Amino acid sequence: MSQVADLLDLHVKTVRGYVRDGRLKAVKVGKTYRISREDLEAFTGAPLASRPRQDRYVEVSTIVQVDAISRPDLDRLSSALMGSASGLRLEMSYNEERASLKIIILGSPGRTADALRVVEALT
Repeated sequence: MSQVADLLDLHVKTVRGYVRDGRLKAVKVGKTYRISREDLEAFTGAPLASRPRQDRYVEVSTIVQVDAISRPDLDRLSSALMGSASGLRLEMSYNEERASLKIIILGSPGRTADALRVVEALT
């Protein structure tokens, strides 16, 4: 019920009242109630996919290419990035033949900007 309450931006007790009054169909399984997607859509009068999310998350995808980087410089940069990567997803690919590094950074704009400052400072 808490998931349905969150989706509808209602209190759980309000959703329970709707179920108790028969306004929202639900099936009791053990001690919990299950509400089907179809019944929830019938209750709201709209498909769930078209309802706007109440919480917003912004994520940045960044690809950085660093050419002519030596293995010791790569190791220094890698260590610094991994140390500052809290809340980020990082992928690195190094082409030894070309001395070329690609860094893929996924995360919030602020944390991504911090990681880019580390890259700028060390390259």
